[in-house]
Amino acid sequence: MQRSGEYISNLTGEAMYKSFRPAPLPPVLNMDDEMITQLTSATKALAILDTLSSYIPNMNLFVSMYVRKEALLSSQIEGTQATLEDVLDPLIEKNANQNVADVVNYIKAAEFALERMNTLPLCNRLIKETHAVLMSGVRGQEKNPGEFRTSQNWIGAAGSSLKNARYIPPNPEDMINAMSDLEKYINSDDSLDLLIQAALLHYQFETIHPFLDGNGRVGRLLITLFLMEKKVLNSPALYISYYLKKNRIEYYDRMSEVRNKDNYEQWVKFFLNAIKESADESVDTIKKLSVLHDANIEKISAMGRATKNARAVFDYLEQNPIIDIGKTAEELNLAFSTVSLAVNRLVDAGILIQTNNANRNRVFAYEDYLAILRKDT
Repeated sequence: MQRSGEYISNLTGEAMYKSFRPAPLPPVLNMDDEMITQLTSATKALAILDTLSSYIPNMNLFVSMYVRKEALLSSQIEGTQATLEDVLDPLIEKNANQNVADVVNYIKAAEFALERMNTLPLCNRLIKETHAVLMSGVRGQEKNPGEFRTSQNWIGAAGSSLKNARYIPPNPEDMINAMSDLEKYINSDDSLDLLIQAALLHYQFETIHPFLDGNGRVGRLLITLFLMEKKVLNSPALYISYYLKKNRIEYYDRMSEVRNKDNYEQWVKFFLNAIKESADESVDTIKKLSVLHDANIEKISAMGRATKNARAVFDYLEQNPIIDIGKTAEELNLAFSTVSLAVNRLVDAGILIQTNNANRNRVFAYEDYLAILRKDT
């Protein structure tokens, strides 16, 4: 048997098909100079990101946006058609279509999982609970949210079957065993570097494909959860789907190569590069948002008596960069007229722009902020 596992026969006769039975982690890896160099670069980039996120006073605002951006990018990898503006629409409850609902649920699932990890270790129970939130009330809700599958699934083009599938994950019995092994690995004291463990964990989860739907999104969320549990990250400031979306075909091909050619090393190197580039991108974004924040605080501080209310609206803007006056007034517990005046001052200062032509229900955007976040979405 190869390091990654083996294909086994199921059923007989015309109904016979071969599913993959993964070997438990970890494999013995060939840590060549290239991998060690990439590991060093990825570790350094993550350390810079984590240090920066520890010293930025309003980092919680950035994290809120980062979770939303990762949710959007990860959902786009799966084919979801939505934009950053869709996800940030202040009237999202009224305007959400099926695509936007998928992204909103990812945000809820990520926030749920991050909170749940305060009381529960990263385990199969937490994974199932997170999946239940992800799939609640959206496409795939009929596919047993929060439960491991009890039937065979497969990966392939639309309309494909077990006969012509591109990949057939473990049968239900092997899947249960593999998820049990994976849970043990997550909570083991493996001597491999934690970033390499994260690479193996993500590959193994996607190979097992334990749910009928939502495996890709849960698997990518697991990367962040694992790195936070192991204290490699102190906040979810990494959006790795930025890189994986950009290199979507290669992402899938490299995972397939582990199963088909037993080549873990090329996958680990790809993953380490994804971590490095994503961390560099996160650092660049934080720095740009910090400069923008400081410049606009200076403008608001010069508004005299209007400063207090303008600052309240501005603080709200950094978590909700597209707003309407009614909802903002409600959220801030301020009078409609007070928020309207503050918004007008922010428009005059060039911080906000009106995005529609309506006299009522006007919508405003913090465009400079959105332009930074919009990159690669």
